[in-house]
Amino acid sequence: MALKQRIENDLEAALLGGNRFVSDVLRGLKATILNEEVAQGKRDEGLDDATIEQLVAKEVKKRAESAALYEQGGRPELAQTEQQEAEILRQYLPKQLSEDELKSIVEVKIAALGVSGPAAMGQVIGAVKKEVGTAADGATLAKIVKETLS
Repeated sequence: MALKQRIENDLEAALLGGNRFVSDVLRGLKATILNEEVAQGKRDEGLDDATIEQLVAKEVKKRAESAALYEQGGRPELAQTEQQEAEILRQYLPKQLSEDELKSIVEVKIAALGVSGPAAMGQVIGAVKKEVGTAADGATLAKIVKETLS
């Protein structure tokens, strides 16, 4: 089943089940997908699953950043809401790679590219991102690449 269809089915189930929180989060996600379809001129044919996964990953990252800001600002109740929204959205992402799995992929890419030093960081991150897609968090990937190249 296509990812967009899965989101729509889950939204319908949340609406029928009376789960307002989940339905609000999924409505927001659906609106984000629609905005991107319009922006890319693909309203009729829709976006592919990989593009939708990128949008979901972006939304999860926004929630994580907001939660961190709320925590710093002394508003844990708002941070908790953001974290709950992120958890709902994570269901639509592939299983995240562990740091060990990511580290081994990074080491293989560095060897394959034959690069060294911090100047090659962008090149390595780009190559790994192309291979793993949204299965790895960008911040974690950057940290591992930096440690490995140092």
